[in-house]
Amino acid sequence: MEEIAVLIVIFGTLFGIIYLYFSTRNKERMALIEKGADASIFVKGNQKNAAPFWKVIILNLSLLLMGIGLGVFMALILDTYTNLDSDAVYPATIFFMAGVGLFVGFNLTKKLDNE
Repeated sequence: MEEIAVLIVIFGTLFGIIYLYFSTRNKERMALIEKGADASIFVKGNQKNAAPFWKVIILNLSLLLMGIGLGVFMALILDTYTNLDSDAVYPATIFFMAGVGLFVGFNLTKKLDNE
């Protein structure tokens, strides 16, 4: 019975967050329209210079996975040749290199959008 209660709470929370997001967005838009704002501010429109979405996803995903792989490799080297605790070295190195990979991906995405 507890499992069902947990699922109800999770889905109820998710529904509440989505409902609040859309109702608040609608109220804000209605207030701007009543004040005479141009409706074109609500359209996100594609930028002519923007890179396709799939290229950005593939670039960031590939750099994230390469960062994780490099993190595992570096952690193995640190674990083998140092006296550091392997329980701390592996997660720290993996997360650090994954973050570096995502940071590089962010910078490459910015460069890709500027071209």
